[in-house]
Amino acid sequence: MSKTSQTTEDETKRTDQPLEVTAGETRERTQDEWTDYEFEGQAKFSVEDLDVYYGDDHALKGVSMEIPENSVTALIGPSGCGKSTFLRCLNRMNDRISAARIDGSVELDGEEIYQDGVNLVELRKRVGMVFQSPNPFPKSIRDNISYGPRKHGDLETGFLSSLLGRSDEEEVDELVERSLSQAALWDEVEDRLDDNALGLSGGQQQRLCIARALATDPEVILMDEPASALDPIATSKIEDLVHELSEDYTVVIVTHNMQQAARISDQTAVFLTGGELVEYGDTDQIFEDPESQRVEDYISGKFG
Repeated sequence: MSKTSQTTEDETKRTDQPLEVTAGETRERTQDEWTDYEFEGQAKFSVEDLDVYYGDDHALKGVSMEIPENSVTALIGPSGCGKSTFLRCLNRMNDRISAARIDGSVELDGEEIYQDGVNLVELRKRVGMVFQSPNPFPKSIRDNISYGPRKHGDLETGFLSSLLGRSDEEEVDELVERSLSQAALWDEVEDRLDDNALGLSGGQQQRLCIARALATDPEVILMDEPASALDPIATSKIEDLVHELSEDYTVVIVTHNMQQAARISDQTAVFLTGGELVEYGDTDQIFEDPESQRVEDYISGKFG
């Protein structure tokens, strides 16, 4: 019996909704057990029945999943399937979009982040983000790293602090070195910390942005295709860095590169047409023996 024929109307969820498929994609309804991923340890995020709308566009449909702490979770799927939208839900970046409406639940360490009264500055300090294109500030490398902690009030520097004997310049130096070292960039820039960050190469700029995110002492790092604009050598450095970061942080990464997802992630979530989470599990299982025929078709290149 084929995987597709195993799926019946009685076994599926959301059977009252029409199927949305694209050219080359098998018409197949998703089964709950395909996304019911069990793992050891604690969940950093617990997402339940998450729906996202941009005006009349239903971008994410009923997504439920748990993301393990201190691991790398890859989000893959074709363009427009909702994976970046999902990523931005984890630190409420979609709040910045006036047309966006979010229904459902997202819990961080058991606390609902969409309840009233949530401090978004504190949330985004705990859940940092690195974007697709490097976006360093037009400041020195040193100022790029210290900007976040200064803004959040974690550092007290300047003339008044010096007069009061509370200058934290040494703490700034330690913060800059620690963050750049964590981002595998310190050895390359330690002699040019006062240079404009825009003078760095693309790969160095992206690692600087990662270091800038680390400087605020986050618990989670969200990455939206962080290596898509980089050359193979720079991409390899980013991948090595992601693997190292997972020892201390929870990393969630969106990537169009399936080989990259297979190399760096512990578990993989596959989003397909219509903003649907189709399958979620151990990365090896997803790539070697997926439950869904649609996922197998996507991974084998039949569509997407």
